[in-house]
Amino acid sequence: MTTNKLAIIGGSGLYDVEEFKERELLDLQTPWGNPSDRILRTKYNGKEVYFLPRHGRGHFISPSNINFRANIDALKQLGVTDIVSVSAVGSLKEELPPGKFVIVDQFIDRTFARIKTFFEDEIVAHVSMAHPTSSGLMNACEEAIKKSNIDYQRNGTYVVMEGPQFSTLAESKLYRSWEADVIGMTNMPEAKLAREAEIRYASVSMVTDFDCWHPDHENVDVQQVIKVLLGNAEKAKIMIKNLIDNFENYIDPNDPTNNCLDVAIITAPEKRTKKTIDKLKTVAGRVLNK
Repeated sequence: MTTNKLAIIGGSGLYDVEEFKERELLDLQTPWGNPSDRILRTKYNGKEVYFLPRHGRGHFISPSNINFRANIDALKQLGVTDIVSVSAVGSLKEELPPGKFVIVDQFIDRTFARIKTFFEDEIVAHVSMAHPTSSGLMNACEEAIKKSNIDYQRNGTYVVMEGPQFSTLAESKLYRSWEADVIGMTNMPEAKLAREAEIRYASVSMVTDFDCWHPDHENVDVQQVIKVLLGNAEKAKIMIKNLIDNFENYIDPNDPTNNCLDVAIITAPEKRTKKTIDKLKTVAGRVLNK
């Protein structure tokens, strides 16, 4: 029977929870380079959980320079089966004010300077991204948020922009015309790579500001964002504790993520070299080493 393991990818403050007594920082190597930082392994109520600060501790990695492949590979090495992304976003809708959480179910990927697949060399795979987040894990997030008394919206579309600059007014208006809900810089290609690695993924977005479309927020200010971010982080810590307790109750044995590589790899077996198979052993060894 597979042991289910949860990882949280998010800001470095999210694991400063006093109940997390047992802590170990793990240095992992991957074929794709180093993860953003050392991964924290801790326990809460007897359950093991992992935390990875996406931008590194102290926030020194720009969104475009995050080594998303190393992050996902490292978590897969640790046996992680479920990832919840916790990230700060701007709001594209009046009814999503700063402080509100959104359980994202769709993405529009507008990034252009990032490598988005593990399958870039010799072995080609096409995974489905029609439903990029796992419904069971979303249900776990929703229960954890409800229990934390946080104002939230279930379902929403997240526009992922390249950054690190914020949007122009014309861009902000364009994204609103698409009826997207929030905008940020970090969930792609993270969600795509998690799917390729057959790790269930959910995204909880914490609104820090209205994007520049809003007359009160024409100039998005980092200090203003940080102020809301700190308040959101306190709420997120409570949510995370509830999530650790409940996520295993919501695992869907029929989630398409669980075995999506069975129907994704198109390259003929005789074209796959040992070198490439070895490079992909963590994320795709289940199907390549049959």
